[in-house]
Amino acid sequence: MEEKKAKFYFQRREDSSSGHHCCVPQCSASAKFNSVLSFHTFPKDMELQKRWLIKIRRTNFTITNHTRVCSRHFQSTELIEPSTPSGRRRLKNGAIPLLFQWNNFTLPAQRPSVWHRKERPETAMDIIQNEDPPMDEHLPDHDYCSSAEPAALDLALDHTQHLQAEIASLRKQMEEMALSNKFGLERFAASDDDIRFYTR
Repeated sequence: MEEKKAKFYFQRREDSSSGHHCCVPQCSASAKFNSVLSFHTFPKDMELQKRWLIKIRRTNFTITNHTRVCSRHFQSTELIEPSTPSGRRRLKNGAIPLLFQWNNFTLPAQRPSVWHRKERPETAMDIIQNEDPPMDEHLPDHDYCSSAEPAALDLALDHTQHLQAEIASLRKQMEEMALSNKFGLERFAASDDDIRFYTR
C-alpha cells in the first residue's frame, strides 16, 4: 500500500517578491507563502559551513548566494529579533541549525557527562566540604505540632504508676537488707550471747 504524504496548501503572500526557500530536506518553507519565518544564508566561516551541512544532512551540497535555511531549524535563543518593525531577524554568531523534521523539531535531553555519571569514592576534602557547618540557631525543645492520643496517654500513665510502685517496694526491701547486714552495736544489742561471742 502506498503511503500518502500530507500536502499543505499555502496562500501566496501579496507583499512577497522574495523567492527564498529552505534548503533543508523535508522542509517546504518558502518566503512566498510565509511571512513569519526568516531565511538565513550560510556562514562565511568554512568550519561553521561544514557543521551546518552535516546538521542539515547535505554533505555533498553546493552552497550559492541564494541558498537559505529557514528560522524553524534554529533554537529561539539563537535568533536576534529585529529592533524595528521593518528590520530583519538575524542569527547570533556561531548559531547552528538543530531542529528538523527527523528529530520532531526537538532536542534530545542532555545527558550528564561521564565525569558526573560515574560514582567516585569521596576524598577527605569532599567529606569536609559536604559537612554541614555548625548551626547557630537554637532548635526548639518541644514539638508543639504533635499531640498524643488519649488512649496512649492513659496506657503510659498506668505504666508509669506501676513502675513507681515497684520502685518504692524495691527501695523498702533495700533499706531492710541494709539494716540487717549492718555490722554494728545496734545489731547485737538485743542478744547478750552475740556480744560475748564477738568480744572474746
